[in-house]
Amino acid sequence: MDRTAHDEPLTDTGDLAREAQRANLDLRNATEADIAGIVALARRVYPKEPPYSRAQIRGQINAFPEGQFVVTYDGEVVGYAATFLVAEKLALSDHTWDAITGGGFAARHDPEGDWLYGMEVCVDSSRRRLRIGQRLYDARKRLARDLDLKGIVFGGRLPSYARRRKAYPDPQAYLDAVVAKEIRDPVASFHVRSGFEALRVLRNYNPADIDSGGHASLMVWRNPYYDPELQRQFRHRREPGVARITTVQFQARAVATPDEFYRNVEYFVDVASDYDSDFVVFPELFTLQLLACEPERLTPEQAIERLTDYTGSFVERLNKLAISYNINIIGGSHPTRTDDGEIQNVAYVFLRDGSVHAQEKLHPTPDERYWWNIQGGDRIDAIQTDCGPIGVLICYDSEFPELARRLVDQGARILFVPFCTDTRQGYLRVRYCCQARAVENQCYVVTSGNVGNLPHVENMDIQYAQSGIFTPCDFPFARDGIAAETSENVEMVSVADVDLAKLSWARTHGTVRNLGDRRFDLYRTVWKEKE
Repeated sequence: MDRTAHDEPLTDTGDLAREAQRANLDLRNATEADIAGIVALARRVYPKEPPYSRAQIRGQINAFPEGQFVVTYDGEVVGYAATFLVAEKLALSDHTWDAITGGGFAARHDPEGDWLYGMEVCVDSSRRRLRIGQRLYDARKRLARDLDLKGIVFGGRLPSYARRRKAYPDPQAYLDAVVAKEIRDPVASFHVRSGFEALRVLRNYNPADIDSGGHASLMVWRNPYYDPELQRQFRHRREPGVARITTVQFQARAVATPDEFYRNVEYFVDVASDYDSDFVVFPELFTLQLLACEPERLTPEQAIERLTDYTGSFVERLNKLAISYNINIIGGSHPTRTDDGEIQNVAYVFLRDGSVHAQEKLHPTPDERYWWNIQGGDRIDAIQTDCGPIGVLICYDSEFPELARRLVDQGARILFVPFCTDTRQGYLRVRYCCQARAVENQCYVVTSGNVGNLPHVENMDIQYAQSGIFTPCDFPFARDGIAAETSENVEMVSVADVDLAKLSWARTHGTVRNLGDRRFDLYRTVWKEKE
């Protein structure tokens, strides 16, 4: 919630300017690189309340990057403000913090909203004499004017209410007394003095805020420069636009040397690059072909152990392909031994800027656990690319809706699903779930599978696949929710353009609006966050 912990004492402005200049005080929009610093700041400021997770901060930044601000002091994050756009009907109605912020992810951001909603302001207590809170509120006002919004609205803390409850059993009476300057509240008084109007109390706004009795004040600032003639303008950052995707349905074949395998991979990277694709996607466990190079047949345990030895060269070679062909590569998945000694099924994402990201499979299948002793990972996060945030769900992970929703809440608009299935039933489980994920999250889902067989590699005897690029089911999209798909069990590629702006339309004007219509007042998914 908008919960500046304490007012900031007045200080000589000359001293402030001199100290800020000496210490390199900077106010700017938050970026992914600031996430760790923002989480650390929130823990310092609110030690009694549940901390923000990295996923929530990532979701806030990806939802509305222009509305997230940090203040740094000598490179350290000492102030943070989070905002998003919201329609007036929702903004001025009774609501809770969880419901209106989408569980803290800014998932209710409405690109056509006419009010700027303040979901968070926190300031390092050791730096308050620099008036960091005031700077953040001023930045919000500038943004509201620049976007020609009606104003700013938020639920402000009432941190002195709990200790004054006997004198003011009704929180509305307490707020009225603060506005009348009969009593002082360190936060509400600061808001009123800063030009905000207290409309009323939001009861049970944030039950975790014990000092405020769980309540908040509905504060508004009305933009004096608001021009209603500009009201229908689409207020949002420039959409990433259209992304071209090539999904590879890869033939399992015996290869004599690792170089032969990598030549086959490079062939498809080259094809996708020739089509000016932004992404090329390979299947789950497609590197099992490397086992065909072994001089003797290995047991499943020996095979998976041997395959982990290829991890370094695999990462190095596909990273070079991504850079040289100027394309983002979703490198299927590859068994990898982790630092704690476990073997996990890991999808590597090779971006054309040279960076490499890893996403482990959270849910190994019973078959993977039994034959290969593959263990599940413990975190899943969106990956920032030059086409916007994306997510990766490895095969079986696509059958767990919570994972896709977490990625979408973090801003992912394209989900890539490398898969490896041996029967039609197994394939259809993945396909139907992927199409469901596209509908319920109003996003694109891309699948890539193996075909053919590797008769001398244990547990890769036969394959069944029909790879595809799936869309939501609404008027702007493909008739059947299928932008492109391959033929069954044939090595080939399928290419399609996906318009990311259409997703914004669907989420705000669609026939159904699954993301915005979630009942945050009834349910939410709580993740155990890993550092």
